[in-house]
Amino acid sequence: MHTKSLSELSTSLHNGEISSVELTQHYLDRINAHNTELNAYITVSEDHALQQAQLADQRLQQKTAGKLTGIPLAHKDIFCTKGIRTSCASKMLDSFISPYDATVVEKINDAGMVTLGKTNMDEFAMGSSNETSFYGNVKNPWDNNKVPGGSSGGSAAAVAANLAPIATGTDTGGSIRQPASLCNLTGLKPTYGRISRYGMIAFASSLDQAGPMAKSAEDAALLLNEMAGFDQRDSTSVDREVPDYTASLNDSLNGLKIGLPKEYFGEGLDADVAKTVEEAIKSYESLGATIKEITLPNTHLAVPTYYVVAPAECSSNLSRMDGVRFGHRCDDPKDLLDLYQRSRGEGFGDEVKRRIMTGTYALSAGYYDAYYLKAQQCRRLISDDFQQAFNDVDVIMGPTAPTTAFNLGDKTDDPVSMYLADIYTISTNLAGLPGMSIPAGFVDSLPVGLQLIGNYFDESRLLNVAHQYQRQTDWHKQIPNAYK
Repeated sequence: MHTKSLSELSTSLHNGEISSVELTQHYLDRINAHNTELNAYITVSEDHALQQAQLADQRLQQKTAGKLTGIPLAHKDIFCTKGIRTSCASKMLDSFISPYDATVVEKINDAGMVTLGKTNMDEFAMGSSNETSFYGNVKNPWDNNKVPGGSSGGSAAAVAANLAPIATGTDTGGSIRQPASLCNLTGLKPTYGRISRYGMIAFASSLDQAGPMAKSAEDAALLLNEMAGFDQRDSTSVDREVPDYTASLNDSLNGLKIGLPKEYFGEGLDADVAKTVEEAIKSYESLGATIKEITLPNTHLAVPTYYVVAPAECSSNLSRMDGVRFGHRCDDPKDLLDLYQRSRGEGFGDEVKRRIMTGTYALSAGYYDAYYLKAQQCRRLISDDFQQAFNDVDVIMGPTAPTTAFNLGDKTDDPVSMYLADIYTISTNLAGLPGMSIPAGFVDSLPVGLQLIGNYFDESRLLNVAHQYQRQTDWHKQIPNAYK
């Protein structure tokens, strides 16, 4: 049952072959059997899930159910969930029970889906390996000695190990696509503003975007149908019609123009990963696509630009967590300053503190123009590069990550090396473009991801391009032996 696609699960539920309660219990049993070794979930909401499943079964019996009614999923623990702990994998929010649902959660609940629990992540989404979590690192289902990627590593591990059929993630600089690459999933970061950020605890407000983490493009399209849409509660939400993302999955790729940025295939890219990605791209020629080398000349500015903009915004967003209104509060503070200092000092981990300090420095008097303003100017150059490229091509392709999954602990003492794990994904967030990663093969039994980047609101095309490749290959169907 746990190897079926969302469409197959939906058919089974609507035909009465299995109930939502039975399906939900099946996944809860798998979580109980495997989560200890993977640490993919922070919170498992068993009672809540079974209640939702009972309601879903009623809708199924009454023939009022939608396509995804009764199907379980996992939420990254950055989405507020009413009555269920929302921790952002931080000691700061270890005891926070949200009084409301994020818009994404609300919309998915309205679709009749079942929340299995909240998945582990890098603390406040700051990390590329899921090793900054207050609750411990997540392990990669393909090799428990490897990282699953981050920050959405818990969602990636849960879906890859069949502890959930699909999951939500968030992507600020690659946090859906990079773990999707390392865990052999299809992960989509939509256009900035396509999905509401209301109730999604902010890291960097101009970069954060929610998206689906799935086994296939078809599954991702089905969940995106429920997640996307305008929300008046989110000032960055775009009021634009939402298409049916499954409608164009089977469109022909004849005439598709694919651009390969020469900057994505140079120094720093593992040779075996490069070869695997290049082979995947070549297969598109047999589907009718043409391939052209392009240039994104300001790519080298992406990492330094991101690590000014993102920390600056996180410094501002996390200032509200001060031990006064919610979150961790130190014991017996001497005065207000002591309350602030010790609550934040005890509540935040090292990586979060590092980024807060970096961001505060970049925004401080005398440095704002030199750092933050200059970074925003570089951001415009990066965005312009993409728009220039899209005058000539329809989709941009390249590697998602420079290597396969690395060993746990390998980069924890080298922040710059860790930051470079997102070198191919960061530009997409800075420009606000949609991007996705799809399984493209293996190197030494570890997954490799192919990255697809589209123009604004071109998610349908990306899903179509991914789906057509997945019709010709079975990389996305591979499952780690221990979790079959």
